[in-house]
Amino acid sequence: MSEQLPVINVSPLFGRQAAARADTAGRIGAACRSLGFFYASGHTISDATLAQMDAASRRFFALPEAEKMKIAMARGERAWRGFFPVGGELTSGQPDIKEGLYLGEDLHLNDPRVAAQLPLHGRNLYPEAVPELRGAVEGFMSGAEQTAHAIMEGIAISLGLDAHYFRDAYTARPTMLFRIFHYPASHSGEGWGVGEHTDYGLLTLLAQDNNGGLEVKTPCGWISAPPIPGALVCNIGDMLDRLTGGVYRSTPHRVLNSSGRSRLSFTFFFDPAFEARIAPLPGNLARDDSGERWDRTNVHTFEGTYGDYLLAKVGKVFPDLAVKVR
Repeated sequence: MSEQLPVINVSPLFGRQAAARADTAGRIGAACRSLGFFYASGHTISDATLAQMDAASRRFFALPEAEKMKIAMARGERAWRGFFPVGGELTSGQPDIKEGLYLGEDLHLNDPRVAAQLPLHGRNLYPEAVPELRGAVEGFMSGAEQTAHAIMEGIAISLGLDAHYFRDAYTARPTMLFRIFHYPASHSGEGWGVGEHTDYGLLTLLAQDNNGGLEVKTPCGWISAPPIPGALVCNIGDMLDRLTGGVYRSTPHRVLNSSGRSRLSFTFFFDPAFEARIAPLPGNLARDDSGERWDRTNVHTFEGTYGDYLLAKVGKVFPDLAVKVR
């Protein structure tokens, strides 16, 4: 029997019943130790918001290429916000068969992070032709942020830490990035929508349409992670792997759109503050697991801020844009 991702109702994490919170945290901890992935039901992104995101995103990607390129990522400058065309993003040096819109926390010019010219911080670029996209994105990100804070409380409890450990140490001002990806039907089955990779930060929340295509690498091999109505896919990233000394693993995953239809996914990254320094949690020792990792790198030797790690990674995804933030 093939392995399947567990479905965990995270709604108790929004309440105050200690026993229910501890039980949910235990389920999350078990998933983080074994697979690094699980489905999260009981989250705070409404069905209405998801429907708005789907409709607005389909309108955007149906626009002529020239219209979409009016908000190309080059126009986002250091904030790295905007549109990229099919083949414009690389994974392990290979072009992905997808196009997308990069967004994030919409920060005003007087925000200290923007004033300090931190890369990947700034204003979002929205298409004039699809004005409803802004409201859908803002609603999605608001719900996703609330859910992510709650899940991180569950992770903290599962590690024997105070529930607010991560908020106090790393995510009082989290790095929050949001991606809308479109995998065209015209390229169905012709190549990886996204090649094998792990995510960079703490936590990823993913909503996907009904066409499937996400695959997760487990000890039993690759398995599919099909959409489940009302549930988000949740996975942990390299920084949580680093913090726990590999006890909680960032797991490789990939996307192949073989549905014959256009596929949409909405990916929210909830990560440490850009200037947060990453070191193992108390009692968790660094180790060399490079022989087990997909890219043969060792996240446990990394020293520095999360921003250092993030820039090194995304610089390989968009090498031309990376030159602008060096």
